[in-house]
Amino acid sequence: MSIYKVFTIPFLIMTYSNSRRSSIMKIAGSVVLATVGSALTHRLEAADKAVGYKLKGKINHSVCRWCYEKVSLEDLCKAANDIGLQSIELVGPEEWPTLKKYGLTSALPWGAGMGIQKGFNDPQYHNALVKSYEEVIPLVAKAGFNQIICFSGNRNGMDDEKGLKNAAIGLKRLMPLAEKHKVTMVMELLNSKVNHKDYMADRTHWGAALADQVGSDRFKLLYDIYHMQIMEGDVIATINKFQKYISHYHTGGVPGRAEIDETQELNYPAIMKAIADTGYKGFVAQEFVPKRPDKLASLKQGVQICDIA
Repeated sequence: MSIYKVFTIPFLIMTYSNSRRSSIMKIAGSVVLATVGSALTHRLEAADKAVGYKLKGKINHSVCRWCYEKVSLEDLCKAANDIGLQSIELVGPEEWPTLKKYGLTSALPWGAGMGIQKGFNDPQYHNALVKSYEEVIPLVAKAGFNQIICFSGNRNGMDDEKGLKNAAIGLKRLMPLAEKHKVTMVMELLNSKVNHKDYMADRTHWGAALADQVGSDRFKLLYDIYHMQIMEGDVIATINKFQKYISHYHTGGVPGRAEIDETQELNYPAIMKAIADTGYKGFVAQEFVPKRPDKLASLKQGVQICDIA
């Protein structure tokens, strides 16, 4: 929570909490893990060659840029095309031209706001937040994207009901602009138990209540499966109950936010089926931090796990 990455673009400086990235520096380099990574790569390559693997098209696949910081954006774009991804997200305006070069979209860009801890639940930040999003929303639309991420902010002693009212007031100021440009502001649900202590939007029902108060189809929720499994569990039932409020999904292995394979507790094929069965047409983004040395092989595996018929 104490480490920040600063994005500098001509019209603003935006900070984004870097706490989710710390585990990247802890990737093991043992011979055992190298062997596992190599074996995984060979298995996936062999499977692709044997059956001519093509994505089934029921899920629109994306990936979060920050999980692959040691991979250049150009190389990640090339890998995305090879794997069949359509999007790379959590990228700012300075990176959008590279995505366009490779025929990719950004299902959920960033580029506005004051980071995870300083969000719409606190009125002291409203003017700065509104100014920031007013500058970036038109750029999002001009780039051909239709969503941008936002955050509730930390509680800092504030009760949830007060934070709900405050956030609705701040967000309503931006809805006319968001509606004009057809850009949806998407608030991420994060766990406050492990990764983001004190974060307010840590339950799906709180986010849904906020959406009701904002009262616009241009405000929705990012249901992060990793975070909400930690906070409330009951993932499939929650998705079914709150589907109308959700416009984006993130993955991640629980516990540890690593690969979404048999090493963790969530049944991602079943979750993807539940998402598809709601009629959802948006994107699902891989947001796990690969523990194996061959990170792109892990990404391919994650996409194929979520690629349901």
